[in-house]
Amino acid sequence: MRTSLNILGVFAFVAALGGATQWLARDFEADQAASRAQARPQFREIAWQELVPPGWDPLAQYRDQDIAQLDDGSAEAVALARRMRETWDNAPTNRALDGARVRLSGYVVPLESDQGRMSEFLLVPFFGACIHVPAPAANQMVHVRLAEPAADLRTMDLVWVNGQLTTGRTDSAMGMAGYRMLATDLQRRHTLPR
Repeated sequence: MRTSLNILGVFAFVAALGGATQWLARDFEADQAASRAQARPQFREIAWQELVPPGWDPLAQYRDQDIAQLDDGSAEAVALARRMRETWDNAPTNRALDGARVRLSGYVVPLESDQGRMSEFLLVPFFGACIHVPAPAANQMVHVRLAEPAADLRTMDLVWVNGQLTTGRTDSAMGMAGYRMLATDLQRRHTLPR
């Protein structure tokens, strides 16, 4: 009888030890996950509209003009298009975002790649920008430099980028960007923005 009690005691002890070990391991894993989350830089997800400074209205100076009456190829239409492009290329940035750690989604317009690995691109808010339609306003384009070049990244891929956003103009053959970002993380996005 005493041997049976000893064996039961050993089984109870082993079971308790196993449960305690699982409990401690689970607690340890939770602590490790929390530590990793704290060590990983935090990025605030922003929308493209936040890049536009409050109150900026690029069309204000053109509202009193009867644009619909202009012939597309006329000297007046060409001059107006040139002035509008200058307005967009000189679009002001939102200074409140200078230095912010952000997460932004958009489409890739390649600038620099080597052997299939892209290191720089423009991030734009809509499909076809700078390629099939004119470039958007400078405050709607971000010149992205990747910390690590990305393989298999193509024109108009939809991506998320995380990094520190700074204000500063970058002129490229594809358009004028009003922002710059050194991206520490790039992820392909599989769903379209709302």
